[in-house]
Amino acid sequence: MDRLIYIAGGGAARTLEHQAALSNNMANVSTPGFRAQLAAYRAVHITLPGQDASTTTRVASVAATANSKFEQGAIQTTGRNLDIAIQGDGWLAVQTPEGEAYTRAGALQRNADGLLVTATGRPVLSAQGAPIDLGDSERIAFDRNGGINARPVGGRPRDVQRVAQIKLVNPDPATLVRGDDGLFRSLGPNGQAVPLPADPQVRVMGGALEGSNVSAAENMVALIENARRFEMQMKMIADANQNEQKANSILSPGG
Repeated sequence: MDRLIYIAGGGAARTLEHQAALSNNMANVSTPGFRAQLAAYRAVHITLPGQDASTTTRVASVAATANSKFEQGAIQTTGRNLDIAIQGDGWLAVQTPEGEAYTRAGALQRNADGLLVTATGRPVLSAQGAPIDLGDSERIAFDRNGGINARPVGGRPRDVQRVAQIKLVNPDPATLVRGDDGLFRSLGPNGQAVPLPADPQVRVMGGALEGSNVSAAENMVALIENARRFEMQMKMIADANQNEQKANSILSPGG
């Protein structure tokens, strides 16, 4: 009886973990550049200290969300001069306390210090790996390779000049790890973020944003399936409890 409860309880716990990933996807269905989380189950052998994993027969299930869906989201024209969308493969490099990180969320802003930052306030990095200072520039525009062109305040149209070059990278998505802040990083052997080289082949579109690649319909179906799966597992636990009570009543004195 304990095996039935153990299996059903473990399955219910994994279902709740999967539900959390799906709920996070649904919450970000309208977040620019968001990459959907993919959850998967895997079996893990339960071993005692000193026991060989090949000799144990009991296993536990684990829900993992290490993978993400990297398909490109729909690109929509916004007309806003600080919006930028990456066309095809590639990432924007940003600065974080934990080192260089990458995002495709292109709703950029200019903060109070004149730095080019993401919507969450992370400084966007230049090709030299430094924050980009826009100063008092106006009429800011992006060219296809991530170059930033701007005109000084009060300047003439012919005074437009290149201010900086955004650092764009194009690593193998399988090598990227999503952090708790939603940004992706390339980690070294010691678990620290490792800066990647810029890729001049990455192309961008100014005045546009890439939407989330979350499919609301697919996630809704998965949420419903998870809810039904959880109900089934709870019913199994309830049935096991009833069977245990019946067995105890039969074996008890006067049963």
